[in-house]
Amino acid sequence: MTGDEIRAGSVLPARREAITLHTDDGLTLVGELATPVQGEPMGTVICVHPLPTHGGMMDSHVLRKAAWRLPALAGIAVLRFNTRGTTSAAGTSEGTFDEARGEGRDLAAAIGFVRDRGLPDPWLLGWSFGTDVVLKHGDVEPVVGALLLSPPLRFTSPEELTAWERSSRDLVALVPELDDYLRPDEARIRFAGVPQAEVIGVEGAKHLWVGETYVRIVLDEIVRRINPQAAPLPTIWSAHDASVQGAMEKWSEL
Repeated sequence: MTGDEIRAGSVLPARREAITLHTDDGLTLVGELATPVQGEPMGTVICVHPLPTHGGMMDSHVLRKAAWRLPALAGIAVLRFNTRGTTSAAGTSEGTFDEARGEGRDLAAAIGFVRDRGLPDPWLLGWSFGTDVVLKHGDVEPVVGALLLSPPLRFTSPEELTAWERSSRDLVALVPELDDYLRPDEARIRFAGVPQAEVIGVEGAKHLWVGETYVRIVLDEIVRRINPQAAPLPTIWSAHDASVQGAMEKWSEL
């Protein structure tokens, strides 16, 4: 197959729209919605970023790469946003960091946006701090399920976690073998009270999922849940893809 290899800085075609979210306590949040160039989305991912007090934001690399690749490769819409008080290149969301409490209102605003737009089958993708926001506030309609990257279970109480036992929603935790906070064996113990929870240990991975190998593992797991026919994702942007959807760009050129 002729084409270009998809690398860390590859930006594939999508319709990218700067959006604003409005919380029920009066804050305005900045974000982006990326949707497929052709056709309707097969599903939707709502991303909740890592800890903003330690550099987490909507542009944290795994979430950014999800938005760069999944619309084109898997027909999946990707919504990213900055939680309250968080800054990225897209701007700063109003408010201040609230230890996963007020951020529940931010997540509700994102879910409401997806519902109002009629985007299909929303899954929540939380990373680190974002997993606490998802676990505390994400078991709501019309959410289909949740994917947790590097869950530290820092702000989630045992009662909030086990409340998912009563949920019909899928819960998938991707836990790095070398995580700084919660490793696979302990994670299996902590999630044991949630029968539908699937804990996947990822050999060699660390909390920040640095490296193309680990990014691809994460993105493939997302796609297996939402649009399994598109998994595993290709590693080449073919000449045919480019002729149909558009050329691949490089992040450094944007």
